[in-house]
Amino acid sequence: MFTETHLADLTHLDSLVDNPLSSIAAPYVEALNAQHYARYTIERYVNCVIHFGCWLNAEGVELQSINQALFHHYLHDLLLLSSNSVNSSDPIKMDRAALKHLLTFLPQQYSIITKSPIEAELERFTDYLLNICGMSPQTCVNRCQHVGAFLSHRFCSEAPVFAQISGADIDAFFQHMALRWRPASLKVAGASLRSYLRFCALQGEPTTVLSAFIPRIASWSPATLPKVLSDTQVDAFLKAFDCTYGVGMRDYAIARCLLDIGLRGHEVTYLKLDSVDWRNATLTISSNKSKRVQQLPLPVSTGQAIAQYLFKGRPLASSRILFVRHRAPFDQPLSVPAIRNAMNRAFTRCGLRNQFCNTHVLRSTTATRLQKAGASIKDIADLLRHQCLDTAKTYARVDLERLRAVALPWPGSCS
Repeated sequence: MFTETHLADLTHLDSLVDNPLSSIAAPYVEALNAQHYARYTIERYVNCVIHFGCWLNAEGVELQSINQALFHHYLHDLLLLSSNSVNSSDPIKMDRAALKHLLTFLPQQYSIITKSPIEAELERFTDYLLNICGMSPQTCVNRCQHVGAFLSHRFCSEAPVFAQISGADIDAFFQHMALRWRPASLKVAGASLRSYLRFCALQGEPTTVLSAFIPRIASWSPATLPKVLSDTQVDAFLKAFDCTYGVGMRDYAIARCLLDIGLRGHEVTYLKLDSVDWRNATLTISSNKSKRVQQLPLPVSTGQAIAQYLFKGRPLASSRILFVRHRAPFDQPLSVPAIRNAMNRAFTRCGLRNQFCNTHVLRSTTATRLQKAGASIKDIADLLRHQCLDTAKTYARVDLERLRAVALPWPGSCS
């Protein structure tokens, strides 16, 4: 009943006639309604899908040919048409969201291959990283982003063919990325490409020559001090959260997890209700980079923030995930970009947005505060779950007062 009534109120209902997506409209509405989207949002999403169907008719594209590359083509054309719009910074935001739901919905309802050739290749590469190399999901995502950028740079939307990749292609890719990437990011991208070449070697491809073309990027990490918040800035940051409503309580509890325990963003995403042991005051981390189950002490301030969110702010949900979405689709875990954006909004509210961004600065602040409180490098490495002490040694360079006490006098000086 909801679907028939909703479709009858659509603005562009007449456009469903001879539309290749007409058979999808009703189940698409039902799928969005099951995820508790607002009626107005569903109407706008369906209108976007109908407009996309009209574009398919004009381009002569059949339903079975829909894939990610086709979506990008459509959004590109739509962006050109709306380039003169002054009402929104992102005029196709609604269309992008509607097609994202459609891309998830189509394979479930119809036998349609919505993956482009490059996406299919990255899916095989992900399976190799997860099941052969045993890497964490987040590491797989990062490596696939770099490899996907290289394959798109070389083949655009065509099927990747290893025999067509040359050393000049690798040089051109890194020269292009060097214009906007820092050396540390280029170094990680090089590691991702080497991992992809090892995957290709398992498929019988000769990768020795191409591996030699991947540059060794010089990155001197001790060249700069880690960026951290001072005690005054930490206080201002924590006061930037409005804990009078659910979202503010959730974001404040997340900030406490990042700042008090030094969790990574993706570790916060996968926290569950069972992860908190209230009797023993411990927090169990199971989705980390090393894929090991580890227990961390739960500070009082962090426990109080989580308890306040659970009792007063968390919406009713069947999911066992600790931090869930407060907007449709409900009952879903909060994503890493959503956590990052929540922290950036807090930096903006307290006037620190021009100095800090992202969530890793909070993790660095945790390590620095521990180091200044007298904790050893080993203790810091254990809390941050660093497998190598050299990673945690960088925070020893932050305590300038102690460094001055052990510094040798300059030759020829009076001291």
